[in-house]
Amino acid sequence: MNAGDPVVVIKQNLAGEETWRYSGRVLRIEDHSVIIEAPFNRPDSLFHGLLFRENDRFVETFYTDRWFNIFEIHDRDDDRIKGWYCNITRPAVIEDGRISYVDLALDLLVYPDGRQLLLDEDEFEALGLDEDTRRKALEGLAQLRWMLRQLG
Repeated sequence: MNAGDPVVVIKQNLAGEETWRYSGRVLRIEDHSVIIEAPFNRPDSLFHGLLFRENDRFVETFYTDRWFNIFEIHDRDDDRIKGWYCNITRPAVIEDGRISYVDLALDLLVYPDGRQLLLDEDEFEALGLDEDTRRKALEGLAQLRWMLRQLG
């Protein structure tokens, strides 16, 4: 996989079943991560005060050594940053032309002013994760929150 290459992203549930698939383009590859660009492929929707619009530009970072991913959301018209949507996940699997990750329900929405909103705590608890996976997911959340506070 090289910069400029097309890539397919596959989101999976805890059972490893595909729940969402979309296409993007590789921007950069680093030792334990890949950064891609992908247009938002769902209809316009207001989500906790942020308007996600079809074809907004998402700059997404997937890690092979961290329990989260980060989606930086840019407006489709003027490219301003609307915020960051972050998923708590198992580390991503990055293969030639494909990125897959297992979503662990817990999400963090970060507004441009730095406010953070934790989402789907009930869904996370309902997964019934084993203690090691639960601990790693919550450690990932703490690391993610710390990283994003450094942006402000």
